[in-house]
Amino acid sequence: MIRILLAEDDRVMREYLTRALERSGYAVSAVDRGTEAIPLLEAERFDLLLTDIVMPEMDGIELAQRASEMAPEMRVMFITGFAAVTLKAEKQVPQARVLSKPFHLRDLVLEVDRMFQSENAGFN
Repeated sequence: MIRILLAEDDRVMREYLTRALERSGYAVSAVDRGTEAIPLLEAERFDLLLTDIVMPEMDGIELAQRASEMAPEMRVMFITGFAAVTLKAEKQVPQARVLSKPFHLRDLVLEVDRMFQSENAGFN
């Protein structure tokens, strides 16, 4: 099962994203800030870091950079509502995907599915 670490400071958004991804067959561990994600990254293996960019204490870009050092094979997807922040994220973590808010939950799930499509093809 594909494991996702979700870092999103907005409680309602975090719950919606978690529920949508779990219904689609993903295992999700959710935290409300980047600093809470670091201990999980040290203790467990995740296939995807799905993170908001603008969060207190540690933003999603810094989290993604730290996560890439700890688990270079893990994929990264940013979610944000700020266009200028999107450009910064694309420059600092070029291998990451960026999904701009607002988005439909179905679009998020489809984008995550696409990220792992080639790997899942062997399981059908």
